[in-house]
Amino acid sequence: MRELSLHILDLAQNSIAAGATLIEIDVVADTGEDVLRIAVRDNGRGMSPEFAATVLDPFVTTRTTRRVGLGIPMFAEAARACDGDVVVRSEPGDGTSVEATFRLSHIDRAPLGD
Repeated sequence: MRELSLHILDLAQNSIAAGATLIEIDVVADTGEDVLRIAVRDNGRGMSPEFAATVLDPFVTTRTTRRVGLGIPMFAEAARACDGDVVVRSEPGDGTSVEATFRLSHIDRAPLGD
């Protein structure tokens, strides 16, 4: 995806599909630490620890039609390409949190977008 806002939208759509009624999105550009932090948290149905451990695999998805789940793996790749990373936390019945960091000044960091 060319803009980070599209990744955020994809994560929000995942939250809605998981039955979330509350989605929190935080985008913080810390120029002092040269870090862009993006976090999407929800109160959806969450994931088992076993499934949560596999969500960075592009061939893991809960969909029944297209058996490819590229959203979180592509977001993680974008973060890692900019000296960052992605952390996924989830508990069944307690929602999911996806937090990414990017080096703010990295030449390959995609624009945040609209």
